[in-house]
Amino acid sequence: MASHHSTHGTTHKPEPITLSELRSEFSHHDPTIARLNNGSFGCCPSSIISAQQRHQLLFLRQPDYFYHNTLKPSILKSRRIIQALINADHVDEVSIVDNVTTAAAIVLQNYTWSFFSSSFQPGDAAIILHHSYSAVKKAVQVYISRAGGHVIEVPIPFPVKSDDEIILEFQNALKMAKLNGRKIRLALIDHITSMPSVIIPVKELVKMCRDEGVDRIFVDGAQAIGHVEIDVKDIGADFYTSNLSKWLFCPPSAAFLYCKMSDELSNMHHLVISNEYGNGLAMESGWVGTRDYSAQLVLPEVMEFVSRFEGGIEGIMSSNHEKVMEMADMLSEAWGTELGAPSEMCSSMVMVGMPACLGIKSNEDALKLRTHLRDCFGVEVRMYYRTPIEGEIDPVTGYTTKNLTIGDGS
Repeated sequence: MASHHSTHGTTHKPEPITLSELRSEFSHHDPTIARLNNGSFGCCPSSIISAQQRHQLLFLRQPDYFYHNTLKPSILKSRRIIQALINADHVDEVSIVDNVTTAAAIVLQNYTWSFFSSSFQPGDAAIILHHSYSAVKKAVQVYISRAGGHVIEVPIPFPVKSDDEIILEFQNALKMAKLNGRKIRLALIDHITSMPSVIIPVKELVKMCRDEGVDRIFVDGAQAIGHVEIDVKDIGADFYTSNLSKWLFCPPSAAFLYCKMSDELSNMHHLVISNEYGNGLAMESGWVGTRDYSAQLVLPEVMEFVSRFEGGIEGIMSSNHEKVMEMADMLSEAWGTELGAPSEMCSSMVMVGMPACLGIKSNEDALKLRTHLRDCFGVEVRMYYRTPIEGEIDPVTGYTTKNLTIGDGS
Protein backbone atom coordinates (compact mmCIF):
# COMPACT_ATOMS: atom_id res chain seq x y z
CA MET A 1 0.00 0.00 0.00
CA ALA A 2 1.48 3.32 -1.05
CA SER A 3 2.48 5.92 1.52
CA HIS A 4 -0.32 8.39 2.15
CA HIS A 5 1.70 11.37 3.35
CA SER A 6 2.10 12.92 -0.08
CA THR A 7 -1.59 12.65 -0.92
CA HIS A 8 -2.94 15.43 1.22
CA GLY A 9 -0.09 17.85 1.75
CA THR A 10 0.95 16.80 5.27
CA THR A 11 4.59 17.73 5.82
CA HIS A 12 4.86 17.80 9.61
CA LYS A 13 5.33 14.64 11.64
CA PRO A 14 2.13 14.12 13.65
CA GLU A 15 2.24 13.50 17.37
CA PRO A 16 1.85 9.81 18.26
CA ILE A 17 -1.60 9.13 19.63
CA THR A 18 -1.81 8.46 23.36
CA LEU A 19 -3.93 5.80 25.03
CA SER A 20 -6.19 8.43 26.59
CA GLU A 21 -6.66 10.11 23.21
CA LEU A 22 -7.45 6.78 21.61
CA ARG A 23 -10.09 6.07 24.24
CA SER A 24 -11.54 9.53 23.73
CA GLU A 25 -11.73 9.00 19.96
CA PHE A 26 -14.12 6.09 20.51
CA SER A 27 -15.84 7.20 23.71
CA HIS A 28 -19.13 7.47 21.80
CA HIS A 29 -19.22 3.67 21.54
CA ASP A 30 -21.60 1.90 23.91
CA PRO A 31 -19.37 0.97 26.89
CA THR A 32 -21.67 -1.89 27.87
CA ILE A 33 -21.09 -3.78 24.60
CA ALA A 34 -18.06 -5.90 23.70
CA ARG A 35 -18.20 -5.23 19.98
CA LEU A 36 -16.41 -7.95 18.04
CA ASN A 37 -18.02 -7.19 14.70
CA ASN A 38 -16.13 -4.31 13.13
CA GLY A 39 -16.51 -5.90 9.70
CA SER A 40 -20.20 -5.06 9.34
CA PHE A 41 -20.23 -1.32 9.99
CA GLY A 42 -16.70 -0.23 10.90
CA CYS A 43 -15.93 2.35 13.56
CA CYS A 44 -15.45 6.07 13.08
CA PRO A 45 -13.27 8.18 15.44
CA SER A 46 -14.72 11.29 17.07
CA SER A 47 -12.23 13.54 15.27
CA ILE A 48 -13.45 12.23 11.92
CA ILE A 49 -17.09 12.69 12.95
CA SER A 50 -16.22 16.30 13.84
CA ALA A 51 -14.56 16.76 10.45
CA GLN A 52 -17.66 15.38 8.75
CA GLN A 53 -19.86 17.79 10.68
CA ARG A 54 -17.67 20.71 9.56
CA HIS A 55 -18.24 19.73 5.94
CA GLN A 56 -21.97 19.42 6.57
CA LEU A 57 -22.14 22.87 8.12
CA LEU A 58 -20.11 24.43 5.29
CA PHE A 59 -22.71 23.18 2.86
CA LEU A 60 -25.67 24.26 4.97
CA ARG A 61 -24.14 27.70 5.58
CA GLN A 62 -23.82 28.57 1.89
CA PRO A 63 -24.85 25.64 -0.33
CA ASP A 64 -24.42 27.49 -3.64
CA TYR A 65 -20.82 28.39 -2.87
CA PHE A 66 -20.12 24.89 -1.57
CA TYR A 67 -21.54 23.31 -4.72
CA HIS A 68 -19.74 25.60 -7.17
CA ASN A 69 -16.40 25.99 -5.40
CA THR A 70 -15.82 23.34 -2.72
CA LEU A 71 -17.44 20.01 -3.52
CA LYS A 72 -15.64 18.99 -6.73
CA PRO A 73 -12.09 19.83 -5.59
CA SER A 74 -12.75 18.17 -2.22
CA ILE A 75 -13.96 14.94 -3.84
CA LEU A 76 -10.99 15.06 -6.23
CA LYS A 77 -8.67 15.32 -3.22
CA SER A 78 -10.24 12.20 -1.72
CA ARG A 79 -9.97 10.38 -5.04
CA ARG A 80 -6.26 11.21 -5.25
CA ILE A 81 -5.73 9.75 -1.77
CA ILE A 82 -7.48 6.55 -2.82
CA GLN A 83 -5.48 6.48 -6.05
CA ALA A 84 -2.26 6.47 -4.02
CA LEU A 85 -3.52 3.92 -1.49
CA ILE A 86 -4.47 1.38 -4.17
CA ASN A 87 -1.67 2.21 -6.66
CA ALA A 88 -3.96 3.16 -9.54
CA ASP A 89 -2.37 4.71 -12.61
CA HIS A 90 -4.79 7.60 -13.01
CA VAL A 91 -7.22 9.44 -10.77
CA ASP A 92 -9.92 9.09 -13.45
CA GLU A 93 -9.91 5.36 -12.71
CA VAL A 94 -11.24 6.10 -9.20
CA SER A 95 -14.86 6.97 -8.44
CA ILE A 96 -16.38 7.47 -5.00
CA VAL A 97 -19.78 5.89 -4.42
CA ASP A 98 -21.98 5.10 -1.43
CA ASN A 99 -20.98 1.48 -0.88
CA VAL A 100 -19.84 -1.72 -2.54
CA THR A 101 -23.44 -2.70 -3.26
CA THR A 102 -23.75 0.45 -5.40
CA ALA A 103 -20.42 -0.23 -7.09
CA ALA A 104 -21.47 -3.77 -7.98
CA ALA A 105 -24.72 -2.52 -9.48
CA ILE A 106 -22.83 0.04 -11.61
CA VAL A 107 -20.62 -2.68 -13.06
CA LEU A 108 -23.40 -5.23 -13.48
CA GLN A 109 -25.83 -2.87 -15.21
CA ASN A 110 -23.25 -2.45 -17.95
CA TYR A 111 -23.43 -6.19 -18.55
CA THR A 112 -27.22 -6.13 -18.64
CA TRP A 113 -27.03 -3.58 -21.45
CA SER A 114 -24.61 -5.86 -23.31
CA PHE A 115 -27.18 -8.67 -23.25
CA PHE A 116 -30.00 -6.38 -24.35
CA SER A 117 -27.91 -4.93 -27.19
CA SER A 118 -27.05 -8.45 -28.41
CA SER A 119 -23.34 -7.89 -27.76
CA PHE A 120 -23.67 -10.95 -25.50
CA GLN A 121 -25.60 -14.10 -26.29
CA PRO A 122 -28.19 -15.83 -24.09
CA GLY A 123 -26.39 -18.33 -21.91
CA ASP A 124 -23.14 -16.34 -21.70
CA ALA A 125 -22.01 -16.60 -18.12
CA ALA A 126 -20.83 -14.79 -15.04
CA ILE A 127 -18.86 -16.70 -12.41
CA ILE A 128 -18.99 -15.89 -8.69
CA LEU A 129 -17.91 -17.52 -5.44
CA HIS A 130 -20.51 -19.43 -3.45
CA HIS A 131 -19.51 -17.42 -0.37
CA SER A 132 -19.88 -14.05 -2.09
CA TYR A 133 -21.79 -11.43 -0.10
CA SER A 134 -25.52 -12.12 -0.35
CA ALA A 135 -26.48 -8.64 -1.63
CA VAL A 136 -23.92 -8.90 -4.44
CA LYS A 137 -25.07 -12.44 -5.32
CA LYS A 138 -28.64 -11.16 -5.56
CA ALA A 139 -27.49 -8.28 -7.77
CA VAL A 140 -25.79 -10.77 -10.10
CA GLN A 141 -29.03 -12.74 -10.32
CA VAL A 142 -31.03 -9.59 -11.10
CA TYR A 143 -28.66 -8.02 -13.62
CA ILE A 144 -27.26 -11.15 -15.31
CA SER A 145 -29.85 -13.91 -14.99
CA ARG A 146 -32.86 -11.75 -15.88
CA ALA A 147 -31.03 -10.54 -18.98
CA GLY A 148 -30.54 -14.11 -20.17
CA GLY A 149 -27.13 -14.82 -18.73
CA HIS A 150 -26.08 -17.89 -16.78
CA VAL A 151 -24.54 -17.64 -13.29
CA ILE A 152 -21.92 -20.16 -12.17
CA GLU A 153 -21.20 -20.44 -8.44
CA VAL A 154 -17.81 -21.77 -7.39
CA PRO A 155 -17.94 -23.86 -4.20
CA ILE A 156 -15.27 -22.71 -1.76
CA PRO A 157 -14.16 -25.29 0.83
CA PHE A 158 -14.49 -24.37 4.49
CA PRO A 159 -12.65 -24.92 6.71
CA VAL A 160 -9.81 -24.27 4.28
CA LYS A 161 -6.17 -25.27 4.68
CA SER A 162 -4.43 -23.43 1.84
CA ASP A 163 -4.83 -21.17 -1.20
CA ASP A 164 -4.38 -24.25 -3.38
CA GLU A 165 -7.78 -25.63 -2.35
CA ILE A 166 -9.52 -22.47 -3.56
CA ILE A 167 -7.45 -22.25 -6.73
CA LEU A 168 -8.31 -25.86 -7.61
CA GLU A 169 -12.06 -25.35 -7.12
CA PHE A 170 -11.99 -22.19 -9.24
CA GLN A 171 -10.00 -23.92 -11.96
CA ASN A 172 -12.47 -26.82 -12.04
CA ALA A 173 -15.42 -24.41 -12.34
CA LEU A 174 -13.81 -22.60 -15.27
CA LYS A 175 -13.09 -25.89 -17.02
CA MET A 176 -16.66 -27.12 -16.55
CA ALA A 177 -18.01 -23.86 -17.96
CA LYS A 178 -15.81 -24.15 -21.05
CA LEU A 179 -16.83 -27.80 -21.58
CA ASN A 180 -20.42 -26.60 -21.82
CA GLY A 181 -19.33 -24.11 -24.46
CA ARG A 182 -20.26 -21.06 -22.45
CA LYS A 183 -18.50 -17.74 -22.90
CA ILE A 184 -17.64 -16.29 -19.51
CA ARG A 185 -18.20 -12.58 -19.70
CA LEU A 186 -17.50 -11.65 -16.09
CA ALA A 187 -15.78 -13.16 -13.06
CA LEU A 188 -16.71 -11.64 -9.71
CA ILE A 189 -14.15 -12.58 -7.05
CA ASP A 190 -14.11 -11.59 -3.39
CA HIS A 191 -10.83 -10.35 -1.93
CA ILE A 192 -11.99 -11.32 1.56
CA THR A 193 -15.17 -13.33 1.89
CA SER A 194 -17.48 -11.91 4.52
CA MET A 195 -18.96 -15.08 6.01
CA PRO A 196 -17.08 -17.29 6.41
CA SER A 197 -14.16 -14.88 6.42
CA VAL A 198 -11.20 -16.01 4.30
CA ILE A 199 -8.61 -14.08 2.27
CA ILE A 200 -8.96 -15.25 -1.32
CA PRO A 201 -5.86 -15.54 -3.58
CA VAL A 202 -7.22 -12.89 -5.95
CA LYS A 203 -4.04 -12.33 -7.94
CA GLU A 204 -3.82 -16.03 -8.84
CA LEU A 205 -7.53 -16.25 -9.71
CA VAL A 206 -7.38 -13.11 -11.85
CA LYS A 207 -4.43 -14.54 -13.81
CA MET A 208 -6.32 -17.81 -14.26
CA CYS A 209 -9.30 -15.90 -15.64
CA ARG A 210 -7.05 -14.07 -18.10
CA ASP A 211 -5.46 -17.34 -19.23
CA GLU A 212 -8.90 -18.92 -19.72
CA GLY A 213 -10.26 -16.02 -21.76
CA VAL A 214 -12.70 -14.51 -19.27
CA ASP A 215 -13.75 -11.11 -20.64
CA ARG A 216 -13.62 -8.99 -17.49
CA ILE A 217 -12.77 -9.50 -13.82
CA PHE A 218 -14.37 -7.62 -10.93
CA VAL A 219 -12.89 -7.94 -7.44
CA ASP A 220 -15.23 -7.26 -4.52
CA GLY A 221 -12.91 -6.00 -1.80
CA ALA A 222 -15.69 -4.75 0.50
CA GLN A 223 -13.62 -5.60 3.58
CA ALA A 224 -10.21 -4.86 2.10
CA ILE A 225 -9.00 -1.25 2.25
CA GLY A 226 -7.43 -0.57 5.63
CA HIS A 227 -7.54 -4.31 6.25
CA VAL A 228 -5.11 -5.82 3.74
CA GLU A 229 -2.77 -4.36 1.16
CA ILE A 230 -4.38 -3.39 -2.16
CA ASP A 231 -2.36 -2.91 -5.34
CA VAL A 232 -4.81 -2.86 -8.22
CA LYS A 233 -2.06 -3.01 -10.84
CA ASP A 234 -0.53 -6.08 -9.21
CA ILE A 235 -3.93 -7.74 -8.81
CA GLY A 236 -4.72 -7.02 -12.44
CA ALA A 237 -8.54 -6.92 -12.34
CA ASP A 238 -10.65 -4.62 -14.51
CA PHE A 239 -12.78 -3.44 -11.59
CA TYR A 240 -12.11 -3.27 -7.87
CA THR A 241 -14.29 -1.88 -5.09
CA SER A 242 -13.99 -1.47 -1.33
CA ASN A 243 -15.85 0.28 1.48
CA LEU A 244 -14.03 3.17 3.15
CA SER A 245 -16.21 2.92 6.26
CA LYS A 246 -15.33 -0.59 7.44
CA TRP A 247 -11.57 -0.61 8.14
CA LEU A 248 -10.43 2.87 7.04
CA PHE A 249 -12.35 4.78 9.72
CA CYS A 250 -14.56 6.84 7.39
CA PRO A 251 -18.17 7.44 8.39
CA PRO A 252 -20.82 5.69 6.31
CA SER A 253 -21.52 5.79 3.51
CA ALA A 254 -18.40 5.92 1.37
CA ALA A 255 -16.70 3.45 -0.94
CA PHE A 256 -14.57 3.56 -4.06
CA LEU A 257 -14.91 1.88 -7.43
CA TYR A 258 -11.75 1.42 -9.48
CA CYS A 259 -12.26 0.91 -13.22
CA LYS A 260 -9.11 0.15 -15.18
CA MET A 261 -8.57 2.65 -17.98
CA SER A 262 -10.04 1.18 -21.16
CA ASP A 263 -12.53 1.93 -23.91
CA GLU A 264 -15.18 0.24 -21.77
CA LEU A 265 -14.75 2.87 -19.04
CA SER A 266 -16.46 5.47 -21.23
CA ASN A 267 -19.56 3.26 -21.25
CA MET A 268 -19.75 2.98 -17.46
CA HIS A 269 -22.40 5.13 -15.84
CA HIS A 270 -23.73 5.76 -12.36
CA LEU A 271 -27.14 4.31 -11.54
CA VAL A 272 -28.48 7.79 -10.81
CA ILE A 273 -28.59 9.99 -13.90
CA SER A 274 -27.91 13.61 -13.03
CA ASN A 275 -26.30 16.75 -14.46
CA GLU A 276 -22.83 15.16 -14.82
CA TYR A 277 -24.06 12.35 -17.07
CA GLY A 278 -21.64 11.79 -19.93
CA ASN A 279 -18.68 13.41 -18.18
CA GLY A 280 -17.20 10.12 -17.02
CA LEU A 281 -18.12 7.80 -14.17
CA ALA A 282 -15.99 9.63 -11.61
CA MET A 283 -17.73 12.94 -12.32
CA GLU A 284 -21.17 11.31 -12.49
CA SER A 285 -20.55 9.70 -9.08
CA GLY A 286 -19.43 13.02 -7.64
CA TRP A 287 -22.87 14.55 -8.15
CA VAL A 288 -26.02 12.41 -7.98
CA GLY A 289 -28.25 15.27 -6.88
CA THR A 290 -28.60 17.15 -3.63
CA ARG A 291 -27.49 14.92 -0.75
CA ASP A 292 -24.93 14.73 2.04
CA TYR A 293 -21.47 14.11 0.50
CA SER A 294 -19.56 14.74 3.73
CA ALA A 295 -18.55 11.09 4.32
CA GLN A 296 -16.66 11.21 1.02
CA LEU A 297 -14.72 14.35 1.93
CA VAL A 298 -12.96 13.33 5.16
CA LEU A 299 -10.16 11.20 3.65
CA PRO A 300 -7.50 13.86 4.40
CA GLU A 301 -8.49 13.86 8.08
CA VAL A 302 -8.62 10.04 8.12
CA MET A 303 -5.08 9.82 6.78
CA GLU A 304 -3.95 12.34 9.38
CA PHE A 305 -5.57 10.17 12.06
CA VAL A 306 -3.95 6.89 10.97
CA SER A 307 -0.56 8.59 10.58
CA ARG A 308 -0.51 9.04 14.36
CA PHE A 309 -0.09 5.29 14.81
CA GLU A 310 3.25 3.56 14.54
CA GLY A 311 3.61 2.43 10.94
CA GLY A 312 0.47 4.29 9.83
CA ILE A 313 -2.29 2.24 8.26
CA GLU A 314 0.14 -0.62 7.56
CA GLY A 315 1.05 -0.67 11.23
CA ILE A 316 -2.62 -0.76 12.24
CA MET A 317 -3.31 -3.65 9.87
CA SER A 318 -0.34 -5.62 11.22
CA SER A 319 -1.26 -4.95 14.85
CA ASN A 320 -4.91 -5.87 14.28
CA HIS A 321 -3.91 -9.16 12.68
CA GLU A 322 -1.50 -10.11 15.45
CA LYS A 323 -3.97 -9.34 18.21
CA VAL A 324 -6.95 -11.07 16.62
CA MET A 325 -4.88 -14.20 15.88
CA GLU A 326 -3.72 -14.29 19.49
CA MET A 327 -7.31 -14.12 20.73
CA ALA A 328 -8.54 -16.66 18.18
CA ASP A 329 -5.82 -19.15 19.13
CA MET A 330 -6.71 -18.68 22.79
CA LEU A 331 -10.38 -19.42 22.13
CA SER A 332 -9.78 -22.44 19.88
CA GLU A 333 -7.42 -23.94 22.46
CA ALA A 334 -9.91 -23.37 25.28
CA TRP A 335 -12.76 -24.84 23.23
CA GLY A 336 -10.77 -27.72 21.78
CA THR A 337 -11.58 -26.66 18.21
CA GLU A 338 -9.69 -25.31 15.21
CA LEU A 339 -9.58 -22.11 13.18
CA GLY A 340 -11.42 -21.98 9.89
CA ALA A 341 -8.30 -20.96 7.96
CA PRO A 342 -4.54 -20.67 8.56
CA SER A 343 -3.12 -17.36 9.75
CA GLU A 344 -1.94 -16.28 6.29
CA MET A 345 -5.52 -16.59 5.01
CA CYS A 346 -6.91 -14.50 7.87
CA SER A 347 -6.76 -10.75 8.18
CA SER A 348 -8.35 -9.01 11.15
CA MET A 349 -11.29 -11.41 10.86
CA VAL A 350 -10.76 -14.98 12.04
CA MET A 351 -13.23 -17.86 12.04
CA VAL A 352 -13.08 -19.88 15.28
CA GLY A 353 -14.83 -23.24 15.59
CA MET A 354 -17.22 -23.43 18.54
CA PRO A 355 -17.80 -26.45 20.78
CA ALA A 356 -20.11 -29.05 19.26
CA CYS A 357 -21.99 -29.22 22.58
CA LEU A 358 -23.63 -25.88 21.71
CA GLY A 359 -25.73 -27.81 19.22
CA ILE A 360 -25.63 -25.36 16.32
CA LYS A 361 -27.41 -27.32 13.61
CA SER A 362 -28.90 -24.58 11.46
CA ASN A 363 -28.63 -20.91 10.52
CA GLU A 364 -31.50 -20.28 12.94
CA ASP A 365 -29.49 -21.81 15.80
CA ALA A 366 -26.52 -19.58 14.95
CA LEU A 367 -28.75 -16.49 14.93
CA LYS A 368 -30.34 -17.46 18.26
CA LEU A 369 -26.91 -17.79 19.87
CA ARG A 370 -25.84 -14.42 18.50
CA THR A 371 -29.00 -12.80 19.88
CA HIS A 372 -28.52 -14.52 23.24
CA LEU A 373 -24.94 -13.25 23.56
CA ARG A 374 -26.06 -9.72 22.71
CA ASP A 375 -29.10 -9.60 24.97
CA CYS A 376 -27.71 -11.48 27.96
CA PHE A 377 -23.96 -10.79 27.92
CA GLY A 378 -23.48 -7.61 25.91
CA VAL A 379 -21.33 -9.37 23.30
CA GLU A 380 -21.84 -8.45 19.64
CA VAL A 381 -20.33 -11.14 17.44
CA ARG A 382 -21.33 -12.83 14.18
CA MET A 383 -22.01 -16.54 13.92
CA TYR A 384 -21.75 -18.92 11.00
CA TYR A 385 -23.39 -22.28 10.45
CA ARG A 386 -21.48 -24.77 8.29
CA THR A 387 -23.47 -27.59 6.78
CA PRO A 388 -21.64 -30.81 7.69
CA ILE A 389 -20.27 -33.03 4.96
CA GLU A 390 -21.92 -36.43 4.72
CA GLY A 391 -20.02 -38.99 6.79
CA GLU A 392 -18.33 -36.46 9.11
CA ILE A 393 -17.95 -37.62 12.70
CA ASP A 394 -18.61 -35.05 15.44
CA PRO A 395 -18.34 -32.15 12.96
CA VAL A 396 -17.82 -28.57 14.06
CA THR A 397 -20.77 -26.79 12.47
CA GLY A 398 -20.76 -23.52 14.41
CA TYR A 399 -18.16 -20.81 13.92
CA THR A 400 -17.79 -17.37 15.38
CA THR A 401 -15.89 -14.64 13.58
CA LYS A 402 -13.51 -12.72 15.77
CA ASN A 403 -12.87 -9.37 14.09
CA LEU A 404 -11.77 -6.08 15.58
CA THR A 405 -9.76 -2.94 15.05
CA ILE A 406 -8.28 -0.26 17.30
CA GLY A 407 -11.66 1.27 18.12
CA ASP A 408 -13.44 -1.85 19.27
CA GLY A 409 -14.10 -2.27 22.95
CA SER A 410 -12.57 -5.70 23.27
